[in-house]
Amino acid sequence: MINGVDHIVILAPEIEAGTAVYAALLGRAPDWQATSEAGIATALFQLGNTALELVAPAGDTPAADHLRERITSEGPGLKSLAFRSGDLAGDHRALSRLALAPTAIEEGASRHAASGVTRTWRRFRCPPEHTAGVRWFFVEPVDGAPEPAEVPLGSVHALDHLVINTPNPDRAMALYGAKLGLRLALDRSAPEWGVRLIFFRTGGLTVEIAHRLSQDEDAAGPDSFWGLTWRVGDIAAAHARLAGQGFNVSDVRTGRRAGTQVFTVRDGTLNVPTLFISGVAD
Repeated sequence: MINGVDHIVILAPEIEAGTAVYAALLGRAPDWQATSEAGIATALFQLGNTALELVAPAGDTPAADHLRERITSEGPGLKSLAFRSGDLAGDHRALSRLALAPTAIEEGASRHAASGVTRTWRRFRCPPEHTAGVRWFFVEPVDGAPEPAEVPLGSVHALDHLVINTPNPDRAMALYGAKLGLRLALDRSAPEWGVRLIFFRTGGLTVEIAHRLSQDEDAAGPDSFWGLTWRVGDIAAAHARLAGQGFNVSDVRTGRRAGTQVFTVRDGTLNVPTLFISGVAD
């Protein structure tokens, strides 16, 4: 059904400032920048296994005002998860049968601000009341999607995993495994870390579902985005690069996964808890 994560969406108060933050954080320039007639500005960073899309209001339009209201009420941060489909119509039928209430399929287009090139796609979404509170989109690229650029070893080339917190791990297993059909790679309770971890693999990255063992299970409570772990080839170079740019970073330490090293970016990431990791095969 799903062959990867097409992109993740971070909502920013202002596109230039948000783009500058993530260009510095990832160590790479955005691959696509555009502003729609509806008043939505975007900056896309195309990685090897997914993309990061920053979205911000631009101008005085109803859509821009709606985004500003969301930022005021929710704050900036990680807001949506867009799965990539090779058969959008087939996935729409399947998710309809699974009672996930997909919206109608829509055509989409974006014009690159600098080059004038247009990329196109088709998409639909499933309402968050049917997906435990997390915003899901399903996207089928049609034409003009950017290719990932080669970057230095100290820059981000892929997303290793994204984390979703859940008060109901059995529901999450059903949603991401039975309904979406993602491959279950791990289901482990780790009392030493105080968490049950459920890993789903798709398109070269992990969707990690975390349930705090100290938290009572709540059948009706919503899931929520937590954070992102970015993959680099040289952890020391990445650490030196970010420290030199003024980011508040932890020391490099041994990761939980054998053969890995990690460090934390403590703030300055638009409210997205952020980890860097090396030693992971692509």
